[in-house]
Amino acid sequence: MLPKEIVHNTIALDTKPSASIHCSWTIGNNETQTSRTVVVFLNGLMAYKSSWLPVMAGIIRKHKPTGFPSLLAYDRYGQGMTEERDPQDQGREKGYGHDLTDVVIDLQQLLVQFTRGQLHLKLEDLRLVLVGNSIGCAIARLYAQTYPGSVSALLLLDSMMANSNFDWWPNPDAEGFDPKELPADVSIEVLREQRRKFAAMFAPSAINKESLDRRNAAELLPKSDGPMLIGPGGSSPLVTVVGHDGMRFAEESLNVRTYLQEIAFSQRRVGF
Repeated sequence: MLPKEIVHNTIALDTKPSASIHCSWTIGNNETQTSRTVVVFLNGLMAYKSSWLPVMAGIIRKHKPTGFPSLLAYDRYGQGMTEERDPQDQGREKGYGHDLTDVVIDLQQLLVQFTRGQLHLKLEDLRLVLVGNSIGCAIARLYAQTYPGSVSALLLLDSMMANSNFDWWPNPDAEGFDPKELPADVSIEVLREQRRKFAAMFAPSAINKESLDRRNAAELLPKSDGPMLIGPGGSSPLVTVVGHDGMRFAEESLNVRTYLQEIAFSQRRVGF
């Protein structure tokens, strides 16, 4: 059960009043510098706001006696509990709507309204910490780049490589490919199928549920180590990058997939 301090509600951006964004937040619980800090959680493509709720609950329970910061998680347009689509996607190429720049602009507007409406403070008077997962890391980087001096710290979890086309697997149809280099239990047919599945999910041109157009991600963030980010007062923000061990990540992915399949089967059985 989640702590009562976590509030669930929607916010309609003043810039896009026809659609609301579903958010979960808690307000810092003391008058110290901690309460003037806002930690914002940024989703990946397939892990929604709900995946951050246990993290928020853990922070509240652990730091309740001494004070915890304000926390905010949200589902982008067309994602998770935000069922409404981005209004500006209308008239655009099917499957390709808003891009990362649009997401960053929406995030800025959301933060302005959240801090003003819920914290009764100006955004520029607060310490802003961005926590991203997967493509949420690219959003965090682009936000800090677009609004220099605004972000005090970034925590990047299993960050995506924005400047990659994700064509990592050997191409069996490329000139000079040697089938003898494949492991004994991997055939050319298996390799082709893996390349197809991987591209369908991760390639920048792959269509996703929220119609987030990633085809220009490499242009927006062409380097993994630049440009230099500027934090408050002209200093660099604190940046922490965390990644899974490859084998462990594969094991967890299989476990999660099995777990989700079991949930889906249970829901079908009870008629949900």
